[in-house]
Amino acid sequence: MNRRFFLQSTAAVAATPLIALEQAAERVDVNFAIGPWPFRDLPELDGASLKQHGITQAITGSLEALLPRDIAAVNTRLAKACAKSAGVLLPAGTLHPLLPAWREDLRRCRDEHGMKVVRLHPNYHGYTLAEPIFAEMLDAITEAGLAVQIVAQMEDQRTQHPLVQAAPVDLKPLHDLLNVRSKARVMVLNANAAMITTALRGCTTLWLDCAMIEGVGGLENMLKAWPAEKLCLGTHAPFFYPESSLLKLVESELSEAQMGSLTSRSARAFLS
Repeated sequence: MNRRFFLQSTAAVAATPLIALEQAAERVDVNFAIGPWPFRDLPELDGASLKQHGITQAITGSLEALLPRDIAAVNTRLAKACAKSAGVLLPAGTLHPLLPAWREDLRRCRDEHGMKVVRLHPNYHGYTLAEPIFAEMLDAITEAGLAVQIVAQMEDQRTQHPLVQAAPVDLKPLHDLLNVRSKARVMVLNANAAMITTALRGCTTLWLDCAMIEGVGGLENMLKAWPAEKLCLGTHAPFFYPESSLLKLVESELSEAQMGSLTSRSARAFLS
């Protein structure tokens, strides 16, 4: 792309995020989280912070959900926090299938908290996508009418606490699982380019977010192999600054249709 345009756009977004992506009236972030992170302080962001960056809604998980065993309490706190955001934060509850009450937690997510999405952390909760319990849980979530987000990784292993090492999730089993589950709405968060081109090759019925798709023209290149209607804006805030993903949209040459899919339409289809 034109280098002068890129530098001017970068400066504009850094100075005033709201003037970026003017052609997109709605911007949905599919990868946001709130709550304390036990290993280091993260920026305190909320719905108002996201609106300042032009993000109108955000699917929001809880950073608390990775380690505690009382998942019900975590989901309740998340729902209450999101309810105060005037509709900006859409809560994504957590399930832990190795705990005995996960089906009851699923019921609470849907019936008591009105959640539309469940966000899963297999690597922190100690199971793989190849185990029967995951297929059982995926079927239960689909039957309940909810969508599923699988977090491939939270951060680079080099920055993890040495006593709490969580390797990235092995995503290879998803291909066969989704081939026989056409009604399942599944999104993978924080997949990098290597995961997408190897473990997820040909698995284009699922959605991805752009938080860890790196490189100049990263989204532009990704869309040569992945459909725009299955790729979503994801900031992975507060781990990353929201501007990071907004800059990716600016520095790639995207058509108006591609921009519309990335900023909102893909996320709406996932949530519908």
